[in-house]
Amino acid sequence: MRRAARIDPNHVEIVLALRAAGVSVQTLAREGNGVPDLLCGWRGENHLLEVKPPPGPKGGESRGQLNPRQRQWHQAWRGRVHVVRSIDDALDAIGARRNRAQEARS
Repeated sequence: MRRAARIDPNHVEIVLALRAAGVSVQTLAREGNGVPDLLCGWRGENHLLEVKPPPGPKGGESRGQLNPRQRQWHQAWRGRVHVVRSIDDALDAIGARRNRAQEARS
């Protein structure tokens, strides 16, 4: 029996920020088996995001590494999957932050 999927502590805040930026977000975190945490739609494109916690207080990233199933899934997938640790990472990965900054300058 598969254990319940764990949601990283920054997962909810990243989802809320993406939605506030106008991104469509479907949470896939409960799928398990290495499937990325978020399916995002932005400007006609789909993006897969794997949410990992930010580095710990001592700067280590051991908690934020892909587990073996995730590595296997990411290697087999023929599209892009971004690993994100913050709201800025997520917005940058899909191009939403850059686009919003460019729109503000226009």
